[in-house]
Amino acid sequence: MDLSRKPSGLFQRLLQLRAKSQKAIDSFSSTEKYVFVFFIVALTASSLFLLKNTLNMFMKEVPARGGEIHEGVIGYPRYINPILSVTDSGKDLTLLIYSGLLKATGDGQIIADMAESYSISDDGTVYNVKIRENAKFHDGTPLTSKDVEFTIKKALDPALKSPKAPNWQGVSVRVISEKEIEFVLSKPYAPFIENLTLGILPEHLWKDIDPEAYLWSERNFDPIGSGPFKTKEIKRDKSGLPIHYKLVPFADYPLGKPFIKEIYMHFYTNEEKLLEAIKKGEVDSAGALSPKSAIEIKDSDHKILRSPLPRIFALFLNQNEIPIFADKNVRLALSTAVNRTEIVDEILKGFGTETKSPLPASISLLPKEQTDNATQIQEAINILEKAGFTKDANGIMEKKTAKETSRLSFTISTSNYPELKDTALLLKKQWEAIGAEVKVELYELSDLNQNILRPRKYNSLLFGEVIGRDLDLYAFWHSSERNDPGLNLSQYTNSKADKFLVDARSTSDTNKKVEALQGLEKEITNDVPAIFLYSPDFIYIIPKNLRGVSVDTITSGSERFLDAHKWYTDTEYVWKFF
Repeated sequence: MDLSRKPSGLFQRLLQLRAKSQKAIDSFSSTEKYVFVFFIVALTASSLFLLKNTLNMFMKEVPARGGEIHEGVIGYPRYINPILSVTDSGKDLTLLIYSGLLKATGDGQIIADMAESYSISDDGTVYNVKIRENAKFHDGTPLTSKDVEFTIKKALDPALKSPKAPNWQGVSVRVISEKEIEFVLSKPYAPFIENLTLGILPEHLWKDIDPEAYLWSERNFDPIGSGPFKTKEIKRDKSGLPIHYKLVPFADYPLGKPFIKEIYMHFYTNEEKLLEAIKKGEVDSAGALSPKSAIEIKDSDHKILRSPLPRIFALFLNQNEIPIFADKNVRLALSTAVNRTEIVDEILKGFGTETKSPLPASISLLPKEQTDNATQIQEAINILEKAGFTKDANGIMEKKTAKETSRLSFTISTSNYPELKDTALLLKKQWEAIGAEVKVELYELSDLNQNILRPRKYNSLLFGEVIGRDLDLYAFWHSSERNDPGLNLSQYTNSKADKFLVDARSTSDTNKKVEALQGLEKEITNDVPAIFLYSPDFIYIIPKNLRGVSVDTITSGSERFLDAHKWYTDTEYVWKFF
């Protein structure tokens, strides 16, 4: 720079202006200087505020890739396999790692996943699916119709005893081309669309594994699918049990590469240890927790999501096992005496919804009755007395006829699970108030299923029904399902109800389905074959910075991951026109 050159005219004027400004400021009093500085600061702040608002008009906050989740689950994954998974932890990982032709979403829709498109014939018996051209597995191998066909054949293999087998009985599968496949049903069955959400196995990795070795294959524990996340690391303890799975995004997932950078799935033997891990900060999210645990974790670092599950718990009355239940007045009195609000408040700690219906609350026509407990008890006693019951010397209701004396005495059979046990004991207390003699028998779940439920050896059974997204109640209430393996636990028979059930599962028209189910509700409510109690909430504890999570319409705990590819913890600002 040549210092000998004179300043330009403009620069010289700026220097003069600066000198005059400085001279003016120097002439200020102390008070005037403070006022001047105040206005300068205010002007700068308002300018910055205006600039920020102007930028906000043209920019928006969007999810950014990054962050990690440490999820705690109870139990170890037995199979991470779409046709074999039975444990909750196995189902969780299966849903994250595998994908089907279609998928359910967190808001209750069924959308295309590995499928590009699909169509259903006018008579509802033929489903044609075209697979995306870019559909592939985590190892880069293209996903084709042959993989879909292979998966279904494996599900139907009797040697594997897949829990998915019943869904595919009587369904013909025809491979049309590498990327097109067809399913033919013998008769219309609207809920079949859910079958197409079944995760797809890569044939090239499974085809050479003998059926005898299939259940023990390492592929069940180190899986390769086509879902939004893939396995990056499996950490095991000295005995070989997994401590955690580390999952990372699958970049070629057709619905979009997930935002979350890493998901760690940590395994614990019981809820107590999981709760301790949350408090220590080892994990920051956990699903399917009990109401008691949820209350313990209310803090500033977590938020609790809850959603009514389509599970209805009821006391199923076996009229074939105990004659007293053949009297409708007895069934009605027992239902009237139940304080469902007390069950939800005391047992579920408010994490549930009381119900008197076999249907989910979203489609039930039954109004919520506001009756105090004392009135309920008296109404129940009145029903029994009008039916000819009186109390004996011990205060037990009985009905005498010329041939026999019938006592209001029965047993509740249920699982030795804390919430069911406590509910049974509370029911016992409530019914003793109207003169019933009630005994509670508790069983381990496997014993209950094998020796009590399947042979129908119970007076009454406290149990839950899981109603899927398809709202198919056929197995629970159709007369053909009275015996094992059917789930008509009250052994209910009603020809009108049977027709409503057939109509509901035969139509794909939502309005017609709901209308048929509401007709079923009317029949069951009138006959009182069971005493409906409550629907529990699904409780999901997540870190406060995790966004995009929805559990509003899930049908099982594992479905909390339906939209996991949309979850995010980090954000960034971008210009709106981009």
